[in-house]
This record gives sequence, C-alpha cells and structure tokens, in this order.
Amino acid sequence: MDEKLSALAAAIADPAAPDPGDAPISISGGLAEWMLAERISLAFTSYQTGQLIVAGAADMRLSFNQQNYARATGLCYDRGRLLVGSMFQIWRLENMLRPGQYANNAFDMALVPRTAHTVGYVDTHELAFDADDRILFVNSRYSCLATIDAVHSFRPIWRPRFISALAPEDRCHLNGLAMHDGRPCFVTMAAISDEKDGWRAERRGGGVVMDVASGEVVVRGLTMPHSPRVHKDALWFLDSGRGYIVRADMDGGHQQDIAFCPGFLRGLAFQNDFAIVTVSLGREGKFKDLAVQTGLEDRKLHAQCGVLIVDTRTGRTIHSILLGGAFTEMFDVAVLPGIRNPMTVGPATVEMIGAISIGDEA
Repeated sequence: MDEKLSALAAAIADPAAPDPGDAPISISGGLAEWMLAERISLAFTSYQTGQLIVAGAADMRLSFNQQNYARATGLCYDRGRLLVGSMFQIWRLENMLRPGQYANNAFDMALVPRTAHTVGYVDTHELAFDADDRILFVNSRYSCLATIDAVHSFRPIWRPRFISALAPEDRCHLNGLAMHDGRPCFVTMAAISDEKDGWRAERRGGGVVMDVASGEVVVRGLTMPHSPRVHKDALWFLDSGRGYIVRADMDGGHQQDIAFCPGFLRGLAFQNDFAIVTVSLGREGKFKDLAVQTGLEDRKLHAQCGVLIVDTRTGRTIHSILLGGAFTEMFDVAVLPGIRNPMTVGPATVEMIGAISIGDEA
C-alpha cells in the first residue's frame, strides 16, 4: 500500500478531521432575500472537513444543514437527486418528500442517502448524470472519465489521447467536467503529462481545457484550471492559479476575465447571470508561487474560504457565505432550483435509521 493510501486508511480508522460545528460564519446582508427572489437553495462541500452543507432560506434568514461525508468532493443535482463524491464512494441522495410535504414543518426537501457506489480511492472530482441517466465522474487518479460498474470499481469511458495507460498515478490531474446536451463536452487538466504526478512540474501555465469529442485542446496556458461549464452558449472555467472566472467562445477563441476572486477557486455553478463559486485558503503555501497570490497582494486582500456569488455582467461579488474556524478548503457547489429550504440526512446518523418513506404500491 502506497503512502497516500496508508494515510487514508489511518484517517478512516482514527478520524482526525476538525469539528466544524462551532465554526464562525459570515453571511452578506440580503443573501436570504436574493435566494428567495431567485427561488433557489445551495449545496456545497468542504473537502478538508468532510462536510456536505445545504443552505436555504427560512423566515427571511439563512438556514444551514450539514452532514459528514469523508473528504467530500464533487456534487451534481438533477431533478430531486443529489450526487456527492467522497473518499471512496459516490453517494446518491434522493428527496423523500412528495409535492406539498414538509419535513419537521420547515423543510421542503429532505435528501436521504439511498445508494452508495463503492469505487475505491480514485480521487473522484466532478460528477454528472448523462443523457442515458448514467453517473459519470472525473477519475483523477486514473486520468480518465468513468462510470460506475456493478462488479468493478469503475468503467472508463474516455481518456486523453496522450495517456498511455490507466494507472493510479494522477498523471495530468484531470479534474473538471462540462456537460452539454447530456454528453461530456469539455474537461480541464493541470498539464499534458503521461508521467506519474507529472502535472506538478507544469502546473504554472501548463493547464488546458480539452474538447472531449475531438480530443483537441481549445484553451492553453492556464494555471490549475477547474470546473469547465457550458452556460449561455459560452465556455466558462476557473483559471484557479490566477484567481479568475473566465468566459470563452465555445471553440476556445475570444477569452475574457470576468472576475478576480480572493482564494483558490474550485467549483462553479450558474443561476441566470450569476456565477456561484467556492474559494479556499492556500494549502501549505499553495499560493506562494502562483499568480493568485500576487493578485491578492496587489489588491491588498486576504484569501477567503466559502461561497461567492458573482454578477457576471459587472464582475462584482454581490453575496457571500464565508466560513472560518476549522474550514480552510472548499470543493464544489450546486444550485437546487425551486427549493426554498432543504435538509439532508447523514449516512451514519440516528436520523438515517428512522428516515422511512413508502413508495407507491407495485
């Protein structure tokens, strides 16, 4: 067993994740009203604390619910179901409420774990449902896109042409997935490398956005890019090492920096003209050799940890949820449209034992 797997095994046997329960939180004024006006709630994950957090509005105030998912990573929300990536499993949560029902007389959605697909430690990043309702995920450790399999840990469905073999070596740090019309469209990776951890030596300026169908690079020269998305007939992505949300033509042509964000960007969702992103503090000096650090210093800003809501028309951050204390690193964010105040049930809780709902008779 290699060193990383040994560390993960030790973490499972003796969890040492910080307790985020008493973490200070700062919420921008008017955020609850904005979410109510947009008719959305939010879900986001913290990789380092192992938390899935959902945020909604109750009585014109923000309501938060959090559950433990070891090394929580990617999210995908689709029609009442939520995928959550974790250390070695992909969880599928379902809304157990019928239309018009409420949980605890307050929550209009109750997401309950119904399926856990055990994929092993493959460093799951972003997740999606495709047009055939398959679960797709970015398998960073094996440098491929994959789907779940009833027998095996995963079934690869695509890999970059330069990756010569499927090996647990995180060769290019494939990390982001954009879907379009139910099919994988773009991916992000930290470098074009076919060597074990080869991306680390090229992370400054070696990152790319790649077209999945053609296998061609459409954007080069990026630093630790993440979270490609197709929105309003444009390609969007995070140039995380520079700290920017970027918009580009679908062919990777004209590119525009939309906003600088104070922290390491990872996770991007949209609500109309608003980009919703997560930002993190630097991990063990992560920023010191990246342009995002210079950007922070030039603007006399400190890195933040939390969720930012950015107006893409102006580049201005209009709302934020900032977390302190044990929280230093966020991962992904998802919009839950049409939901006012969601709650979740954790997979290893007393509430899970009693979370019973009955389906229609066959």
